[in-house]
Amino acid sequence: MSTPPPSPAAPSTSHTRRELLMAMAGVAATVVLAAFDSTIVTTTLPRVAEALNGMALYAWVGTGYLLATAASILIFGRLGDMFGRKPLMLISVAVVALGSIACGLAQSMPQLIAFRTLQGVGGGMMIATAFAAPADLFPDAKRRVKWMALVSAAFAMASGIGPVLGGAATQALGWRAAFFISPIAAAGALFLLARYFPLIRPMHDDSRKVDWVGAVLLVIAVGCPLAAIELAFAPGDHAHPLLGLALAVAGCAAIALLIPIERRVASPIFPLRVVTGREPQLLNLAAMTVGAVMFILIFYSPLLLQQVLGYSPSEAGLLLTPLVAAISVGSIINGRLFPKQSEPQRLMVFGGGLLAAGSLMVLLISPGTSAWWILAAFFVNGCALGFLLPNLTLFMQMLSERRDVGVASALVQTTRAIGSAIGTALVGILISQSNVLDGVRTGLVLCVALAIACAVLAHRVKMKNLATRRKAA
Repeated sequence: MSTPPPSPAAPSTSHTRRELLMAMAGVAATVVLAAFDSTIVTTTLPRVAEALNGMALYAWVGTGYLLATAASILIFGRLGDMFGRKPLMLISVAVVALGSIACGLAQSMPQLIAFRTLQGVGGGMMIATAFAAPADLFPDAKRRVKWMALVSAAFAMASGIGPVLGGAATQALGWRAAFFISPIAAAGALFLLARYFPLIRPMHDDSRKVDWVGAVLLVIAVGCPLAAIELAFAPGDHAHPLLGLALAVAGCAAIALLIPIERRVASPIFPLRVVTGREPQLLNLAAMTVGAVMFILIFYSPLLLQQVLGYSPSEAGLLLTPLVAAISVGSIINGRLFPKQSEPQRLMVFGGGLLAAGSLMVLLISPGTSAWWILAAFFVNGCALGFLLPNLTLFMQMLSERRDVGVASALVQTTRAIGSAIGTALVGILISQSNVLDGVRTGLVLCVALAIACAVLAHRVKMKNLATRRKAA
């Protein structure tokens, strides 16, 4: 690993505890906004599509957002490293708020898709900067992990509250009202960030000229394969396998072009040194498995509860609450245990094993299963994710040079998104080829296998060796 450039005085020593607390409150508020932005309209979309007479375009409201987010995370992660994260966080909050207002005023389904895609770009900017921001404030990973538990807990709780808020606003005031919740949350985040988050000098010694060619290729490399999955395996008449194949080929071609270009330019948009080591490669593979398991559980467990077990939508929502709420529990426990670990990757090994056990518990759910068992199964999965999600980001930050913290954090978020897209598409195919029960159960068997694979990959990550190297250096 090359020697990182000299760093400025650590913010954790030059700011008071209150200032750091308020700065992290701003980061947490930004993460809450990101969660609201991605989840608050999920319960609203059926009524929106009906009101705008756009049921045929229903799926693209969510797909446009997710594609824009996934394709932009890495770029904004790198720009945050180059130019500082505070300006990008402020811009992202404004983009999301304005995009949400535009969605609330949309007069047609194509307009709504366009505005949601714009929000997706803001969401990608927000995720790329907010999850990397704790590294600016707390260079010491042992201190940082406790604060990252706060960020993970805020994101998890907001993800669970978002659909409820959206549904309540829609029922009380109409579907347009749901889009005006995010701007209200944005006002608080904007104030806290502008007032309390410090303007920290970027950790960069290269030319800050933006690699636009690499940026375009990176968008194609990430976005086209994800779009290909959506188009090739969409249900019924919405499937376009040939177009999906063409997009997949375009994505592979972009990757083939991107690698030599990034090796030549002075300041690459995606520095390959971030993934040259064995540990970063293992962590990103683990992130793909975690993303797949997490989203299979989130997307298809409601289907299992409602269509197979006969629960109402509201009952299913209550039973699924521990899956999201317990992420904060696991994150807090992980934050307490991390400073005491000589080999912190063991926490991820434990999380992977716990996720496999939780997936197995969900697999054993059948008609007549006690509600307490269902609640316990989702609680176990939520706790497991609390041991995995913060550590994936933290370990990538620890493995990277200080100047690459943003793009390293963004990379693990991107690979997790890719895993989630592949996992949900695969289970969707299984359901379409059989039935809901068999398809979801096969998907849950896949979850068990992927969770075990995550534990094996985490076991092979040697964080202790990294600490030894840095101490020796």
